[in-house]
Amino acid sequence: MPRSDAPIALSIGEPGGIGPETIAKAWDRLGAELPFFVIGDPTHIDGPVEVIAHPGEAPRALHRGVPVLARDFGAPRIPGTAQPAHAQPVIDAIRDGVALVMAGEAAALTTAPIHKKALMDGAGFAYPGHTEYLAHLAGVEDVVMMLACPELRVVPATIHIPLADVPAALTRTHLTRVIRITHAALMAQGHANPRIAVAGLNPHAGEGGAIGREEIETIIPVLDALRAEGLALAGPLPADTMFHPAARAGYDVAICMYHDQALVPIKTIDFAGGVNVTLGLPLIRTSPDHGTAFDIAGTGRADPTSLIAALRMARDMAQGTGA
Repeated sequence: MPRSDAPIALSIGEPGGIGPETIAKAWDRLGAELPFFVIGDPTHIDGPVEVIAHPGEAPRALHRGVPVLARDFGAPRIPGTAQPAHAQPVIDAIRDGVALVMAGEAAALTTAPIHKKALMDGAGFAYPGHTEYLAHLAGVEDVVMMLACPELRVVPATIHIPLADVPAALTRTHLTRVIRITHAALMAQGHANPRIAVAGLNPHAGEGGAIGREEIETIIPVLDALRAEGLALAGPLPADTMFHPAARAGYDVAICMYHDQALVPIKTIDFAGGVNVTLGLPLIRTSPDHGTAFDIAGTGRADPTSLIAALRMARDMAQGTGA
């Protein structure tokens, strides 16, 4: 079982992206505040490294360099370029991170960004993203992606699917599961009865059926059933009026119907500091809310703010004080 006093495991992600640079910058800024270790190739880190043989060595190694549980990725890093040779080691680093947390050798897993197409091309990666792969590794089916910053938490009910497929995917059963998982996760983090705001799918939340019937046929019946169980739910609400400061003060988390409906507001409010949290796993997983940023990899311009926030949130969640 995960231990709250163990260091945070950090999978290196796509070596050709900004992950190696943000990792080194995060280590430099955090100092000894937060013990973590990287699972990856030590030659890929843009800064001093200290190779460790066991996660328990990370707190002492942290004073000398980025602690790295070394893996041979088989090819040098080329900033701005994803290499097929790196695909399987990137996948394996995520797998090893999950195993270490589940074995109690790490308190939580933070994942640096991956490049999904590179993993598919190089290793036949069969998952739409980190979230789905982590669910597979953990042996669970119902997981939820939450994006969080100090001002807002959002959960997209559907994630990496075409917008045209959202209405069919948004079944009563699926939406019920998303709300239940979110509610349970926030309760586990200390919210006695989380206030959950639920967006409509259509403009103006369907306007009584005039602009779509998904609210009437799917969302409202789900909310009514869960309210009868005692859940504090508001909605379905028009998405265009849910995210200004006064509206945000009225809820603890917003459930959105599709990817961009959730991610646009949080990235507008806190582009650098947003954190991706996977709910419904038997372990804590956080990730910076940005991609590989190949266009600036190797330029020294990468911002570690989101990675630092992800590491801190992983620590706080492990200690029962965050998210």
